[in-house]
Amino acid sequence: MARVDPAVAAARNAVRAVLAPLGPDDLVLVACSGGADSLALAAAVAFEARRVGRSVRSRGYAVRAGAVVVDHGLQTGSADVAARAAAQCSALGLAPVVVRRVEWADGDRTGAGDGGPEAAAREVRYAELAAVAEETGAARVLLGHTLDDQAEQVLLGLARGAGARSLAGMPRARGVLHRPFLGLRRAQTEAVCAASGLDFWTDPTNLLPDGDAVVPRPGQGEATGRPRGPYTPLRSQVRGRVLPVLESTLGPGVVEALGRSADQLRDDADLLDALAEELLERARVPDDAEHILDVGVLERAHPALRRRALRRAALAVGSRPTDTTTRHVDALDALVVSWGGQGSVHLPGGARARRACGSLFLRAAPTGISDGGTGVQPPSTTQE
Repeated sequence: MARVDPAVAAARNAVRAVLAPLGPDDLVLVACSGGADSLALAAAVAFEARRVGRSVRSRGYAVRAGAVVVDHGLQTGSADVAARAAAQCSALGLAPVVVRRVEWADGDRTGAGDGGPEAAAREVRYAELAAVAEETGAARVLLGHTLDDQAEQVLLGLARGAGARSLAGMPRARGVLHRPFLGLRRAQTEAVCAASGLDFWTDPTNLLPDGDAVVPRPGQGEATGRPRGPYTPLRSQVRGRVLPVLESTLGPGVVEALGRSADQLRDDADLLDALAEELLERARVPDDAEHILDVGVLERAHPALRRRALRRAALAVGSRPTDTTTRHVDALDALVVSWGGQGSVHLPGGARARRACGSLFLRAAPTGISDGGTGVQPPSTTQE
């Protein structure tokens, strides 16, 4: 028997664990960009889908495997990249292979809203994946995020100061979305492509500019005194600069350690989220126009639960998770436990919170106003 490349074996094992619970003829879709991670995932799924069932030898319970390619149209030649990704998925035996071209509204293409262009692209991509899953009846959509992506996500969450939920990184599964490769390194997915004869595409936004110059995020050039240059996503800067420095300073294993931390924190965060939701339910005052919370119920709660509940309340009125930081939660908490007649708290997305008559009132931004003109806008990062 021919020896299987170790990276190929690791990819197949990871996929097998996700596919094994599915029933006969269930459809799974691989979200494929044409990059190394998603192409390696497509290859592993194409192989394992033919043999997954009650046992790995049970051919009678095989699942169906297809792919979905989202063309954001943000770069020259993106249609060609999407077409090549679709062709390689078809050549692997995946069917159906669905290609979706994103239609951008005015302002979305440049990421004019919170979170920058990468956040806008991510939201559109996930919406397209959900739509295709519903149209095709797919049981699962598989994403190619790796352990390296997870480590980057943890560092971005740490820099944002958004708490344990953010440090927990990306979940292995949420709804129809699953991430089989969160235990694999990026180098392994590239090795899978090499062993499988797959020619992967490298997104130029994942690369640092020539000369490794420091490139500010949009709007930061004048404030920091740094030279302006082509926009480089923050995640790419973490990948190209921060992680190499950490590994050089702290030694190998930093990425794995960050991944383990995310796994440990995710269980803790799940429990705390459930308890925080129970606290919100006890504090809610029925009202059709606003979110109203009983301050007395909140102030008697443990600070860890109260603060988590307040963050969830902010999200409920339209604040983005990626933009709602410790500063916003601190301001909300002060309305509960340090009340001194202070004014309204401005939240991301144009939402507002105020205290009156022993209650906390939270209201979303007026329709058509994204930031209300005065909301605190801390640096935002990408997530999932």
